[in-house]
Amino acid sequence: MAVSLKKGQKVDLTKTNPGLSKIVAGLGWDTNKYDGGHDFDLDTAAFLVGEDGKVTTDNDFVFYNNLTHPSGAVSHLGDNRTGEGEGDDEQIKMELDKVPGSVQKIAFTVTIHDAEVRGQNFGQISNAFIRIFNEASNEELIRYDLSEDYSIETAVVVGELYRHGSEWKFAAVGSGFEGGLGALCNNFGINLG
Repeated sequence: MAVSLKKGQKVDLTKTNPGLSKIVAGLGWDTNKYDGGHDFDLDTAAFLVGEDGKVTTDNDFVFYNNLTHPSGAVSHLGDNRTGEGEGDDEQIKMELDKVPGSVQKIAFTVTIHDAEVRGQNFGQISNAFIRIFNEASNEELIRYDLSEDYSIETAVVVGELYRHGSEWKFAAVGSGFEGGLGALCNNFGINLG
């Protein structure tokens, strides 16, 4: 049974699941009543960062325009432009034993595409979640439902996988940003210039 987390909580992932390597992060959301005339296009991404919390190269940013990390450790499974349907809206697949040693943390983020132009923010999103499941068995291991009201934010760091010695842990972050993808990229050391 999945461990259900609240904001700020941390949990062991590999210690309690020995031999676990291939996992998937599934992210999902619903949109509230909205009459702005635009679809909500939410985008997930993963930032692979070092000890300093920054990427080493732009290739450490895995998203819809860079679907696979050079190591093969992290792959984005494709862009869902409307969020229609039940379950996961987007997924990011990981092979933990392939993650380069220089990577200390994998941060999972969600941004709203063209949020400023469309007048959209996370206050118009509900039932947002991240879940980590075992790729082989489809067993859900961790789930974090975001319950905060992000009334002005256009980007959220949802959760992080991070190294703890030789093991991997997961932290429920739920940290909102104004300024969308640009603000996130600056935070993780990518210059969109």
